[in-house]
Amino acid sequence: MNLNEALEMAVRTGPGLLRPHNEDAVFGDAALGLAILADGMGGYNAGEVASGMATALLAGSLIGTLDDREPQQIDAAGVRVAHRQLRDRIDDANAEIYFAGQNQPKFAGMGTTLVVAWFYDNLLTVAHIGDSRLYRLRGNLFDRLTRDHSLLQEQLDSGIISAEDARFSLSKNLVTRALGVDLAVEPEIRDFSVEPGDVYLLCSDGLTDMVDDLEIGLALRELRENPAGAADELVQMAIDGGGRDNVSVVVVKVRGDFPARAGW
Repeated sequence: MNLNEALEMAVRTGPGLLRPHNEDAVFGDAALGLAILADGMGGYNAGEVASGMATALLAGSLIGTLDDREPQQIDAAGVRVAHRQLRDRIDDANAEIYFAGQNQPKFAGMGTTLVVAWFYDNLLTVAHIGDSRLYRLRGNLFDRLTRDHSLLQEQLDSGIISAEDARFSLSKNLVTRALGVDLAVEPEIRDFSVEPGDVYLLCSDGLTDMVDDLEIGLALRELRENPAGAADELVQMAIDGGGRDNVSVVVVKVRGDFPARAGW
């Protein structure tokens, strides 16, 4: 199958109940095998600018600047092309956002989380910065594939706070890594095998702060054959849970194999 036949994507985003505007930005294109989600932060309108810049810059450049290379190939330095491409394009986006913040006072200090899912050759490469997440449903096993770059995650890892207490922590939304805040940023990049039947979820913390992982997993299991219905249901669950933040999701259903074309 080609990517457009093998993958089905549903993209949803909204402001929630309390925020006057939406600082999340999302992109999904099954034909490219690419999904991107960013959750902006900053002063009035600045977060919206940062997340919009991140998704637009990466959606426009990540695939288009491959220069006839294939993402699954290994380059002369022994690095997978997809990894090199993600680092380079994320570096570019980070610099664009950082200097926009430096040069325009109204955008000072703006930044954004980022999670990118790139599907190719029956593989998934994930790059993420901050606390937007990627989950996978495989069979009945629901797993989080990203680890938050946040103060709360560090407190959990060190045993300072319990998982139960973490639900009510005041430091829940303090990220330790964000795109565009500093001149350099280090994305976390990992590869995963992909199997037909898998369901992947990219989401902002507007979902995970309102709905726990157990309920998210149950919703995806129930609607695994209907990505659009699953995306709508997850957004509604966040609204029903209080809708205190913008909420964005991308649901990806893997319908079949998508091996690289012959010769690669």
